[in-house]
Amino acid sequence: MSDDWARPVVHWEIVAHDPVRLGDFYRGLFNWEIGDGPIMTVDPGLGGPEPGPGGHLRQGDEAGVRLYVQVRDLRTSLAMAAELGGVVITEPFDLPGAPTLAVIHDPEGNEVMLVQA
Repeated sequence: MSDDWARPVVHWEIVAHDPVRLGDFYRGLFNWEIGDGPIMTVDPGLGGPEPGPGGHLRQGDEAGVRLYVQVRDLRTSLAMAAELGGVVITEPFDLPGAPTLAVIHDPEGNEVMLVQA
């Protein structure tokens, strides 16, 4: 066995031109607790998957990091995202052996995958 160990993702960050507006978007869409100030802390979620989030790497036309956020109802969440200033990019779709997904852009153009298990 190696003395080395996997380095899990322990934190994430969304960089925004207008963090107050983006904070309002994520509060409204995902019911996230978000603090105030120059670094607006997002509290860890409750009821997340155990043992923690997984991820993947894939080839694409543009490099970037994407959040996958679980929602109860994709259609309701897509409507709410649009009301809050986001843009629906892809309507719900299924992948074999995977949950139903949809894609939005937040008000600053960050791509977010919505996941309904």
